[in-house]
Formats: sequence, structure tokens, C-alpha cells
Amino acid sequence: MMLITKKPKNIGITNGKFHPCPSSPNCVSTQSIDEKHKMDPINFEGSLEEARSKIINIIKSLKRSKIIVETEKYLHIEFRTAVWRFVDDVEFYFDETEKEIHFRSAARLGYSDMGVNKKRMENITISFMNS
Repeated sequence: MMLITKKPKNIGITNGKFHPCPSSPNCVSTQSIDEKHKMDPINFEGSLEEARSKIINIIKSLKRSKIIVETEKYLHIEFRTAVWRFVDDVEFYFDETEKEIHFRSAARLGYSDMGVNKKRMENITISFMNS
């Protein structure tokens, strides 16, 4: 069984900023102003290109991931759950000036994701720091 969902309208970046997380707990963002959605950005050394390449390699190593948009400073990835094929949207913004990788990860459907988006981003951060 495959569940098809349209790309949400709250995807993308404007002037280095993601759309805010909704009030539901199924979203995390490094740019959130409230603590329940807030995570720290990933710091990087070296060039933006090196940091971007590391993130892309990590994403490609993860199951059920698909890069939808890839530009110099922005990535949009879709992750699908194994059984029901629910979609989570993950975005990265590479801030070369601050040497930070900002991200937003949100479920397209439902209210709670049982912490899946937060855990995914914690794992990606750890993988980045260890690579």
C-alpha cells in the first residue's frame, strides 16, 4: 500500500529562513523560537562544498530517502516510512558565514511522530560530526 501526499506549501527557504514549525510535535527546526521544536544547528569547518557533500553522502546512505531539491545552499529531502509510506520533509540550509548547517524536519501528516524527526536529525548530526 502506498500513501500519496502532495508537497506541502511550507517547504522552502526565504532569506535564509525556513517556514516555522506547526504547533504539533512532529517537527523540529534549528530556527524554531520555541523549545519543544528547537534543535541546535550543525557546525562545520572547511568549505560549504565539503559540508554539503558530507550531508548528501549521509542522506544517500539512509533508507527510503530521496533528494528532491539540491542547490548550492539548500537541500530538500523526502523520507518515507517503511510500511505506510508516510512522508517526512527534511530541509537543510548551509550558512557559509556562520559555518552552520540549519535544518527543519517535519511529518506531512498526523499530529505526533513519536519523536522520529528529532531522532533522525540527531543521528544525522552525529554522523556528520563523526565523518
